Amino acid sequence: YHPDFPHYGDKQHPERRNEAFKDTLHDFDRYLKYMHGQVEELCTQYGPIDIMWFDFSYDNMTAETWKAQELVEMVRKHQPDIILDNRLEVSGEGFGSLATQHPTDYSGDFVSPEQVIPPYGILDDMGNPVLWEACITMNDNWGYHSSDHNFKKSSTIIRKLVECVSKGGNMILNVGPDARGRFPKDSIRILNEIGEWMADYSKSIYGCGPTELAKPDNGRITQRGNKLYYHIMEMSIGGIPLFGIRKEQIESIILLNDGTEVKVMDYWTVNNYPDIVFINFAGANDLPNPIDTVLEITLKS
Repeated sequence: YHPDFPHYGDKQHPERRNEAFKDTLHDFDRYLKYMHGQVEELCTQYGPIDIMWFDFSYDNMTAETWKAQELVEMVRKHQPDIILDNRLEVSGEGFGSLATQHPTDYSGDFVSPEQVIPPYGILDDMGNPVLWEACITMNDNWGYHSSDHNFKKSSTIIRKLVECVSKGGNMILNVGPDARGRFPKDSIRILNEIGEWMADYSKSIYGCGPTELAKPDNGRITQRGNKLYYHIMEMSIGGIPLFGIRKEQIESIILLNDGTEVKVMDYWTVNNYPDIVFINFAGANDLPNPIDTVLEITLKS
């Protein structure tokens, strides 16, 4: 809305096709002074800030077009512990210099894939993991949209959160209040359902990351130290295989939600597969939590 931000021909401006602005002259430096001042106000008037999202660069409006070096130096001077995204340098498309050996000062602290979870996580040009956070909507729109009732199931969001963590990433979930500051009832319901799952299984999410084990057919694995969190999302017949784990590695297995001990199966039906650990839930034809049942597997030192 600032009069010195380019109007006609810009990719994003609401007046980008309005011929009345075709010959308007803009003082972009004046806009940048205003924008930097607004950011400085945020950084100095509201206490400690954990994270700041710049959204976003596009076309030729990238990096030093925003005087990004100066901007980031100012932000970090006032908020030395702040975390910044990568969108001063790039749009949601592209990872920027953060995925190289020579990141700029304004490349940010994490890559921000939007409405997609990277198929294999994100690696830099030397094959090393890069910090990333997938930004996801609950329905099909950012913010509040009164006619959009196409909400994702809580089970989908939970499993996608686990997928992010298992690939070394994070998830940020968008929730938009209406004009009266109220969250849609669908959003509240879904958040409550996610909260119920997290109340039992948050240890498998917070502070966890990927494991060197391959993704199992029946779920995913996250890890913290010597504890593997095996997320079982598919029931088996006769015994649930824990792929990639050997009996001699295991110190203990418990159900994460209530601490129940889970024993390794020793039965003729599974003894044909000595290289795979099997467990079961006695008398159960379904998983204790059909969305995602989590085992905490403590490995021997």
